Amino acid sequence: MAFDSQRAQQAVRVLLELLGEDPEREGLRRTPERVVRALKFLTKGYNEDPKEVINGALFVEDYQEMIVCKDLDFYSLCEHHLLPFMGKAHVAYIPRNRIVGLSKIARLVEIYARRLQLQERLTTQIANTIAEQLDPLGVAVVLEAEHLCMRMRGVEKQNSVVTTSAMLGLFQTKLETRQELMNLLTKHR
Repeated sequence: MAFDSQRAQQAVRVLLELLGEDPEREGLRRTPERVVRALKFLTKGYNEDPKEVINGALFVEDYQEMIVCKDLDFYSLCEHHLLPFMGKAHVAYIPRNRIVGLSKIARLVEIYARRLQLQERLTTQIANTIAEQLDPLGVAVVLEAEHLCMRMRGVEKQNSVVTTSAMLGLFQTKLETRQELMNLLTKHR
C-alpha cells in the first residue's frame, strides 16, 4: 500500500483539533505537512532491505579476531508511544574468513532504528542479520539508550539508561570472549 500523505496530514489535523488547537492558526497551518515529512524520515527504514546493504560488501579475509564498532549513534521511535529513544550501538563480530565493510554495520543499525521499534527487538534484529549474512564465529550487539517515554511521561526518570544485549556464537558460549568485548566497550569512557 502506497503512503498517502494527504490522509496522514488530515489525521494530524484531527489530532490537533482533539487537543483543542486550531489547525488553521498561523503557527500550526503547515504543522500537518511537517509532521508527516518528519515521520516519513524517522521511519524510512521500512523502505530499505538490511540484507541488501550488507550483500555487496563482503570480503574474503584471513582474519578471525574480534572486530568492534562502538559508539554508533542511533535514533528510533518507541512503538508504544511514538516517542524517541536514542543512544549508542556497539556491534562486534568474529569473522569466519569473511568480513564486511565497516560502514555497512552502521547502515544496518540505521535501517533497523528507522522503524517503529522496541530496543530489545532492535538489538536482536541487528545481531541476527549479521549472523545470517556473514556466518561469523560470533556476534555481539549492545545498545545503550535513553527513552523519552520514560523521561517525559509515566515514571519520569530523568537519568535512566536502558542497556540491551544479544550474544551469539562465541560471545554466548565463551565467557572469556564476552569479557574481552566488555573490557573493550568500557575502555576510554
